[in-house]
Amino acid sequence: MLPIDAAAHSSRWRRRHPVDKAVLGLGLTVLAISLPAWPGAALVLVTAVGLLLGPAGVPARRLWRAYRVPLGFCVTGALTLLVRVGGPGGFVSWAEDGPLRAGELLLRTSAASLGVLLFAFTTPMSDLLPRLVCAGVPAPLVDVALVTYRMSFLLLDSVRRVHRAQAARLGHTTRAATWRSLGGLGATAFVRSFDRAARLQTGLAGRGYDGTLRVLVPEARVSARFTAASGALLAALAALTFVLERPLS
Repeated sequence: MLPIDAAAHSSRWRRRHPVDKAVLGLGLTVLAISLPAWPGAALVLVTAVGLLLGPAGVPARRLWRAYRVPLGFCVTGALTLLVRVGGPGGFVSWAEDGPLRAGELLLRTSAASLGVLLFAFTTPMSDLLPRLVCAGVPAPLVDVALVTYRMSFLLLDSVRRVHRAQAARLGHTTRAATWRSLGGLGATAFVRSFDRAARLQTGLAGRGYDGTLRVLVPEARVSARFTAASGALLAALAALTFVLERPLS
């Protein structure tokens, strides 16, 4: 199980309906994109971190491990705005308003990423995917997503075991041995994935599979109080942004 999925299963908001958490998490993402970068995105970022570490109960170390990957993409994208290609300054030159635009983009994207992580850290995929059928998503598409989600964990587990076995047999002592081991790892994972898929198909056929996967979904109701509080928080952030709005320059 991936760390973010394990955190979602142990979250304090685990038993809440996905709609409650979608209103809050995705609402913060929309605010981060639509509001002015300063102070709107900054307020969203601070709020999202506070909710994740506070009410949601996400450990700080686990949050950082999941957040550093999208943060790296955010930083990389912002760095490109610092330079300009072509123009009177030469083929590559510093952009006049590059730092301002880079800072705004970094604030927006990092805050939006935290909004998505708030939803991901509190909502297991096993709770979300089966409910998509009620939202109008075709059942076969949901079934494919469920099977792919399950198979990905099995594949990662197989890769981890093969890699550990190779390391125990000194398969990574030299560069040549490492490349040999990587080739064997890829071939083994490829064969095992097809073998597991065939066994899964046989098992489903033996259980009378009729084209629909029926799974048990934990009972949960949309909380009007939680949704209203989330809406009030989002409205307060938007109002506070327009009150405190000041140009960065």
